[in-house]
Amino acid sequence: MPARTSETGRRAAVLGSPIAHSLSPVLHRAAYAELGLDDWSYDRFEVDEAGLPGFVGELDDSWAGLSLTMPLKRAIIPLLDEISDTAASVEAVNTVVFREDGRRVGDNTDIPGMIAALRERNVEKVESAAILGAGATASSALAALARICAGPVTAYVRSEARAEEMRGWGERLGVDVRTAAWDDAAEAFTAPLVVATTPAGTTNALATAVPDTVGTLFDVLYDPWPTALAAAWTDRGGKVVGGLDLLVHQAVLQVEQMTGVPRAPLAAMRAAGERALAAR
Repeated sequence: MPARTSETGRRAAVLGSPIAHSLSPVLHRAAYAELGLDDWSYDRFEVDEAGLPGFVGELDDSWAGLSLTMPLKRAIIPLLDEISDTAASVEAVNTVVFREDGRRVGDNTDIPGMIAALRERNVEKVESAAILGAGATASSALAALARICAGPVTAYVRSEARAEEMRGWGERLGVDVRTAAWDDAAEAFTAPLVVATTPAGTTNALATAVPDTVGTLFDVLYDPWPTALAAAWTDRGGKVVGGLDLLVHQAVLQVEQMTGVPRAPLAAMRAAGERALAAR
């Protein structure tokens, strides 16, 4: 059951902290414009974990949905009536839809968004993969790989605690996760698919280690872009999927859920995102 599409003046927003950098308003507003939803609005609000219950509790029935970014993807769960199996698999919600009956339903569009972004580059199945990093995005990457990777996934991490966490996620998601030290991260580049989930600048030193023959790199960053690693990968003729690809594909799914429109305007949303990044 989608949000109440028959009503005008619906509201949506992205919440998080920090939030000023978020491209979500640009993408969602572009979708509304393309779909003729002139009375819909989409904003951003600086909200931390402590302030989340109060913010959600004050929302009225004009609200269609919320997008959640860090550090709220897990903090939102106790405030919801239901979450999807996808969200439950990684204990992270990035999308909330307010149903006609008043129920608050959470979902995770990052996981199918990753799969869609890869599919757009004709990456649908791989024999093995590597993940750089072990944070929240890495668990979503593992959930996506559970659907497209036939063999093992090696996670390159900085501590044994992170390694244990990634192995735990692997067991939960049904993925054969192997872990290796971050010092050996350049070895990841022999995998047919490498997913870089680390903060800006973390992989810069690895750019000089990119070999002559590479597969596909999925770098979840989008600003600054290209990253040093993505640029080196492109120079070697490798296929690169970027953070904007992920952001747009997950936002498409959010728009569809919040508005009830079955096909959100991917091209218009991507173009709006590209313009916004170019202007920064």
